[in-house]
Amino acid sequence: MSQSVVARYKSQPATAQSRSKESTLNSHFQGRMAASPDRVPQVFWCPDLVSTRDLGPSGVEAVLHLAGIMKSRPADFQRVLTGKQIVMFFEKPSLRTRLTFEAGMISLGGTAMFVDQTHERLDAREKLSDVAHNLERWVDLIVLRTFSQQTIEGMAEHACVPVINALSDLEHPCQALADYLTLIERFGDVKDRCLAYVGDGNNVAHSLLLTCACAGSSIRIATPPGYEPNSEIVEAAHEIAEETGAEIQLLTDPHEAVAGADAVYTDAWTSMGQEKEEGERTLIFPPYQVNAELMAEAAPDAVFMHCLPAHRGLEVTDEVMDSAQSIIFEQAENRLHVQKAILYLLLGGGDRLPARSAHA
Repeated sequence: MSQSVVARYKSQPATAQSRSKESTLNSHFQGRMAASPDRVPQVFWCPDLVSTRDLGPSGVEAVLHLAGIMKSRPADFQRVLTGKQIVMFFEKPSLRTRLTFEAGMISLGGTAMFVDQTHERLDAREKLSDVAHNLERWVDLIVLRTFSQQTIEGMAEHACVPVINALSDLEHPCQALADYLTLIERFGDVKDRCLAYVGDGNNVAHSLLLTCACAGSSIRIATPPGYEPNSEIVEAAHEIAEETGAEIQLLTDPHEAVAGADAVYTDAWTSMGQEKEEGERTLIFPPYQVNAELMAEAAPDAVFMHCLPAHRGLEVTDEVMDSAQSIIFEQAENRLHVQKAILYLLLGGGDRLPARSAHA
């Protein structure tokens, strides 16, 4: 994995890093909805959203706070991105990601264009840097849903317009941000709440780890041996947690992870691109199925979460998916509001730092 993502996080302006240690880190977590619009960030230091690490604690706070404002007051933001254009290249199929980015951009007054890239990789026909230098002359922002994290990092390196990671094999930052907005709405202060993730240590697990660390919350991840989260992601999450006070536990026992948890989260056992492993995984993962018995071990007011699409009868039962504890559609709805906030911040809703030059 490229070190550029970590480097960008570590090279944030000192003021941005220091804010993570202030008592206001979780100030917007104290209520279920964001407060006044005068707290919308006027300077956003993050040039891209390639990884949650690009945001850091202060950036996660800014996105979640603004998403709450936008959700409660959508009419106030109807024309803020008038004249702006984004393009989306998706190497993988999508329902929620595509529609929430398109609807979000249009609701802010901008234009969204979609390129179906499922037939071949983005850099199959020409060099990725050449693609980047073309796109930066036509559009204001690039959204990528790819198999490889390196594709997104390469686009961000070469394009002088912002790049958003809409899913890669390593991270799914927009999903995890929407998940924590949903937890805030349900519980208010998430600093003292615990999320239990059971299943594959995949891209969603990685982004939940990083977002939890930035929010100063608590997370337990239980995976079968050999399916643990990426070690570099875990190390980065622990590094952030040292600043924010977040608690991170990596386990193999799903019952230990779920015991007393406020939220129970799972994802597909076999991600897109891993189809050849499906048979083997189907034999290994059944003990990690989220069913009524496992949910009963969580806190009395615990919620069930899933990023969707779900494979009913595999990682989760119909009984849990359709129960009153399930907040899966609230998560899906909040993809829209979080991504609107990200678009607004990256496209200059306030004052932005000087744009990068692709030819510097």
